[in-house]
Amino acid sequence: MAEEPREIWITGIGLASSLGDGVREHWKAMTDAEAGPALDVERFEPYRVHPLSDIDFSKQIPKKSDLRQMERWQRIGVYSAGLALEDAGIAGDPSLLPRTHLVVAAGSGERDTAVDSQVLDALATRADTAVLAKEILPSALRPTLFLAQLSNLLAGNISIVHKVTASSRTFMGEEMAGISAVENAVRRVAAGQAELVLVGGALNAEREDLLLGYELGCNLWANAYRPVWQRLEAGGGFIPGSAGAFLVVEAREHAEARGAKPYAEVRGIASNRARRIRPGEIRDSIDALFVEVSKGLATGPLAVLSGASGVSRPTSEELAFLDDLDTRHFAPVIRAYGSRLGHTVEAHFPLGVALAALALNRGGFYPAYDGGGEAEAPFPQASVLDRVLVTGVGHWRGEGLAVMERTSDGRA
Repeated sequence: MAEEPREIWITGIGLASSLGDGVREHWKAMTDAEAGPALDVERFEPYRVHPLSDIDFSKQIPKKSDLRQMERWQRIGVYSAGLALEDAGIAGDPSLLPRTHLVVAAGSGERDTAVDSQVLDALATRADTAVLAKEILPSALRPTLFLAQLSNLLAGNISIVHKVTASSRTFMGEEMAGISAVENAVRRVAAGQAELVLVGGALNAEREDLLLGYELGCNLWANAYRPVWQRLEAGGGFIPGSAGAFLVVEAREHAEARGAKPYAEVRGIASNRARRIRPGEIRDSIDALFVEVSKGLATGPLAVLSGASGVSRPTSEELAFLDDLDTRHFAPVIRAYGSRLGHTVEAHFPLGVALAALALNRGGFYPAYDGGGEAEAPFPQASVLDRVLVTGVGHWRGEGLAVMERTSDGRA
């Protein structure tokens, strides 16, 4: 007789963004229908950025030597990972930390734009890039700073600072990295390969090099602020947001044995990577994923936390998929959380899962963020929020869906 599938719980959440840090701050800010997004409109004009709120990193990274050798995106990640461990009741526990596995979605690190500028300035008089780089880099970059560009050092710093010492995996590849990280954590726990996994990602969006790279691909929104769905009519684009989002993913039996309560259950998760050569391929990919994750899911109102970026083609194809859910007898109630938090790339899917788990635990959905647009309708007053669909459609590559469900014995 086949064994019953394991229940996968979210027992800890760590969040840091433009709206503050911690679950309480985010719930308060995300459910405030009158509040707008926190934006920096001057520093990188004409582009907007959702800047990280004023955070005291030393609360989770007490050693100054550790802080000094980390780039800012690593500090954001290590800080939010510490919040998740603390929230799950694992922080500082020598019996649990060595058995806590780590899965991280990471970028390729941050460039030192001041040093890049030195090389470019020197090129005005000497057209020998390779020699100039060899002359300037050894004196301009400290060895610790140069090493801090490596993507897997986020996981390394989490292990060092928070003593998470079981296995460690790092995924790279923008939004797909965040989707793959969460899926990997969930599937390992479901398969009995792990009982306890810390998973998440981080982005420092306040970087000239990052904005340059995304604008070269024609991905950024350079106009006055509009919510995600309203950017489509003007060509589309995303507004980056600094954020760290980490989750503690745990087998139900393990959580119950240590007296931990869940935020929500991960009912299903799936990912894909469409080629995106022809129109409609993204929608077809999401359609197939929904068939997989919605098996046995009761029809009716379906809360959706969309990770849509605002970039035209993937956003429009995702919206077409969501609008068509009524043909499957689902009534989607959509919220694009990037309208309030910005697009956080590697951290975006873990952020969506965290917000879904938080809403299910609190028993209420988020208000519309589209400023009176047609995409985001009110959640039916007579309906109970008992499941949330989280979407992750990368601005360039990668698609993922997760179905989260309310638990009967969740946190108070």
